[in-house]
Amino acid sequence: DGEEAVKAKKCTPRIAAATAAAASSTTLAFTASSPSARRAFASRAIGPASSYAARFKNYHAPRQLGLNMIFGKFFRDISGGGAFAAGIDYSELDHPGQELVKAAEENRVLVTSAENPKLSVATFAGGCFWGLELAYQRVPGVVHTAVGYTQGPEKGPTYTQVCAGATGHTEAIIVYYDPSETGYDTLLDTFFGRVDPTTANGQGNDFGRQYRTGVYFHTEEQENAARTRFGEEKLLYSSKTPIATELKAAMPFWPAEKYRQQYLSKGGQNAEKGATETVRCYG
Repeated sequence: DGEEAVKAKKCTPRIAAATAAAASSTTLAFTASSPSARRAFASRAIGPASSYAARFKNYHAPRQLGLNMIFGKFFRDISGGGAFAAGIDYSELDHPGQELVKAAEENRVLVTSAENPKLSVATFAGGCFWGLELAYQRVPGVVHTAVGYTQGPEKGPTYTQVCAGATGHTEAIIVYYDPSETGYDTLLDTFFGRVDPTTANGQGNDFGRQYRTGVYFHTEEQENAARTRFGEEKLLYSSKTPIATELKAAMPFWPAEKYRQQYLSKGGQNAEKGATETVRCYG
């Protein structure tokens, strides 16, 4: 079963090649993903934490035809069935899956946990989400983690769709942490301890826009801390090696399928707090 799950995790060359072929012959009507739209969205004024996430309230997926609609029939045809369009059964998800889905369906970005407001929320993308999730599971003060998809306008994306490059999402980790036990700077330490921020659209053996790295802030305080850290990271590299990691406001987070959650720890890797064993991303 583990081997089959690992195989399912990777995009097949056939699908990847088909995506590229379709993209080269299709005009993507994706207004919300255009640079000007993203800049306008990101430039909105940031208010206090209580109103910070409210700025996403009026953000909606583009009314024009989305990528998954463009490619839907195409991928159903080449895959021999409807797997490409099959949705995720969110009812199976453990906490915090249910509150994440509810917020995403309402185009909201959580600042704190709906169930326990004492827990703050942070989002990171570091290539394959399994390895980064295990790294955060080991951080003292991190109470919950979930893997999923963010920074795209489509609703309810699945791994098959994201992996095929048919959405604007990237694989990501959402972290629920207790600020009284660990700070956001510690979470940034974990992120930069695992990610090469100069690599564009991928990490390790995983490449594509769906594997782009990013720090996606939920509050003004997180944004300020992240911008300071990005400035420090830039000093570690030459001017000819720019930072490729995104630093943007978090968008709604859609949890991945249940069997992808905490995949490495369920497979036997140590998720105890403070553990230092090497993270093996594929088992």
